[in-house]
Formats: sequence, structure tokens, C-alpha cells
Amino acid sequence: MARLKITQTKSYIGSKQNHRDTLRTLGLKRMHDVVVKEDRPEIRGMVRTVRHLVTVEEVD
Repeated sequence: MARLKITQTKSYIGSKQNHRDTLRTLGLKRMHDVVVKEDRPEIRGMVRTVRHLVTVEEVD
């Protein structure tokens, strides 16, 4: 199964509480944090919510 490398590239200061909660759920705590998650619809949905704060790469 494919994996996603998610990197927080922008600060969550000034963003909605929902976006902050989504970043925490993904495991991102501060700028330049990186997590690798399985490519699932749930993860894609969370990434879509905070797409302006993160970058995503596919990893094998």
C-alpha cells in the first residue's frame, strides 16, 4: 500500500480550531514536522482540510 509523507510547512497560528485539531490528529506539532501515514481516504480527507498548511509526497 502507498504511503504519504506529510510535512507541515506553515504555522497554524491564526487558523481555525478545526485546522489545529486536524494537524494534531495527523501527528504534526510544529513547523517542519514530518509524518508518514498510510494512504487511506481518512488521511486524504484530513490532508484536504489543512492543505494550505502542509505539503504531501507519495512514498513507497
